[in-house]
Order: sequence, then structure tokens, then C-alpha cells
Amino acid sequence: MTTSSWAVVRLLRDRNAVLYLTGVVVSGFGTSALWLVSGVWVKDLTGSDGLAALCTAALWAPTLLGPALGTLADRVRRRPLVILTNLALALLLLPLWTVASPASVWLLFAVLVLYGAAGVVEDTATSALVVTAVDPALLGDFNGLRMTAREGMKLVAPLTGAALYTAYGGPGVALLDACTFVLAAGLCALLRVREERPERVRGGWRRQTAEGVRLLWAHQDLRPLVRAGGVTMCLASLGSSLNYAVVAALGHSPAYTGVLYAVQGVGSVGVGLVAGPALRRLGERRFAAYGIALTGVAVAGRAVPCDTALLACGLAGGLGLPCVLIAAHTAVQRAIPAAALGRATATADTLMFAPNVLGLAVGAALVELVDHRLLLPVLGGALLATAGSLAQRSASRTAARSPSDANPA
Repeated sequence: MTTSSWAVVRLLRDRNAVLYLTGVVVSGFGTSALWLVSGVWVKDLTGSDGLAALCTAALWAPTLLGPALGTLADRVRRRPLVILTNLALALLLLPLWTVASPASVWLLFAVLVLYGAAGVVEDTATSALVVTAVDPALLGDFNGLRMTAREGMKLVAPLTGAALYTAYGGPGVALLDACTFVLAAGLCALLRVREERPERVRGGWRRQTAEGVRLLWAHQDLRPLVRAGGVTMCLASLGSSLNYAVVAALGHSPAYTGVLYAVQGVGSVGVGLVAGPALRRLGERRFAAYGIALTGVAVAGRAVPCDTALLACGLAGGLGLPCVLIAAHTAVQRAIPAAALGRATATADTLMFAPNVLGLAVGAALVELVDHRLLLPVLGGALLATAGSLAQRSASRTAARSPSDANPA
């Protein structure tokens, strides 16, 4: 048995790891279904494409408050927080049964914003809880499998959600999502972890939040990784905003983008399975740099007017893009003290995911002004430059840590 397969076997024999990953699958299934259906629901009720697109923005908006929301995970015990957050999310979805006309769409948006905020709290608390629940040597493997679980659900859940929406409408999907959160709360309750009550810290919420941001940004190994992650996500989202133009240039309908996203999802599932051994062999920075470089090639290659090239680039992008996210999360979990891990994780997520919004907005404007065949190679080149800079920093850091070749006096 190879080292990588043995690591996965060890992880899947760990009761806590299996419970947590099962919870990711269950709650991820409901979240992915609701993510797709919310836009369709709003479109059906209002007829507005703009309002339908705002559903995704509503879910992502609370990420901007990540550092403050993540502070909650450092002020209380994390397992009870995760359980209560999942139960609160289940209750939060119940009012969606009253959304049946354009006049009640505001309630759906309000729920989506609160849903996104609770999701930030739940993600940061579970990420911090994992450090006490899983063997530290297997964190890379665990984060890779978590990525596989989430991306796998994105392949399956939207189709299920669409079918459920057709049969029972939006409230039926909301009920499914609520049930998944109740089940995820039950799985978390079965985790066997020992948590000490967090120490009281002077200075209040604002001081703790600022301390978590400083702790992450001052770390000379984490800062380049997180910064590269933010740049990568921004450039990748710029590229993804051109997908409809790329598909149209090949003579396909807009629905063909669904095929492209599915192929990309397959790549993301695959990279999660090999992330652990790759991190052990390459280290976080080189693993991230190689993934960013592959993403750059994939983005630039979509300018080639060929179906085969487009699908190949979709697969390559799916393989490459998650690498920097897995590397950054693993590095944060290993480097930041447990007492501040919630704040630091949330800060890292904000710095890496918030640029998505900027990239999508700028891309939507550029696609009307610049030919995508010119723009995609530029974005790909910028990603390759980002990868090169990160790899160079990694090489410099390794050289600085190596013993001096000078002769002893």
C-alpha cells in the first residue's frame, strides 16, 4: 500500500474525521441545492435576472465580516457552537415557506444574508475544532478530502435540488436543507473532543478581532500564501465571468456552461484526493504555486476556439484552483495557536474569497469592452506571474533556512 493511500486509510479509520466529513457531505448537499434554487426561485417570482444574480452576492456578502464573525469561535467552546449554529440554520430556513410572491422576496434575501453569516461562523469554528479532533500529521489529507466532499456535492446536489424545486417548489428545497443541518448537528454532537473553556481576554470583541488579523498578517510564512490566494481567486473569477462569451464564440447556448462547471468540479474532486501526499512532498507554498500555474494555463487556454481545449482547460482549472486554498488552510491550522485559530481562519477566508466579488464585477464590465480572446491570455499570464512569485519566495525561504556553506572559524 502506498504512503498516500495509507494516510487516507488512517484518516477514514479515525472516528472524528469520518463524522466530520460525513457532516460536510450532508450539509454541503443542502447548501449546494439551495444555492442553485434560490436564483431560480427569485427569477420565477420576479422575472428579474439582476435580482436572481443577487442571490449569490447575498450569500457571499457576510464573508467581508469574516474576521469579526470568526472571533466568536475563539470566545466560546467550538463543538457546542457548531451544533447550535447548525440548528439555528435549520430554524432560519423555515420562514422561506412563506415566500410565494414578489412582495415576499425580501425575506428570501434576508435569510440568505443571515445564512451566509452563520456559514462563516460554522466554517471557522469547525476548522478550528478539526485541529483538536484530527491527527495533526493528517491535516493536509483531511483538508483535501473536505474539498473532495464539498465539490462532490456541488456535482450532485444542484440536479437533485432542481428536481425537488420542480416537484415541490422553493419551500421543498428549504425543508431539505433544514433537515441536512439538523443531521449535521447530530453528527457533530457525536465527536469525541476535549475542549477547555476559552480564557477571558481584555479589550472586547474589536481588540480580539484586530489581534487575529495582526497574527495572521504578521506571519511571514502565511502572508504570502493568503495574498497569493486572494489574487488567484480574483483573477480566476475574472476569467469565469467570461465563460458565457467563450461558450457563445463556440456556437453553444448559455446552458453549455453547466457542462464546463461540471468538468471543473470533477477536477476539484480529484485534487482533493491527492492533496495530502502532495503537501507532504512539496510543502504548502510549492503545492499552491503549482496549482496557481496550472490555473493560469487553464484560463489562458480557454481562448483557443476548440471544444476539446475548453473542456481540458475546465478540468485543469478544477485541479489547479483548489490547491492554494487547501495549502493556505492547512498552513493556518498548523501555524496559528489554537486560541486564535477561529479569527485567523476567518481572516484568511475573507482575504481569499472576498476578491471573488471584485473579480466578477470587473469581469462583467470588461467582457463588454475587450475581446475575451485577448483578455484570457492576459489573465493567464497574471496567474503564472503570481505562481512564479510564490515559488520564488518558497525557494528563497528554503535557502535561508539551509545551513551556511561557510567554513567554521
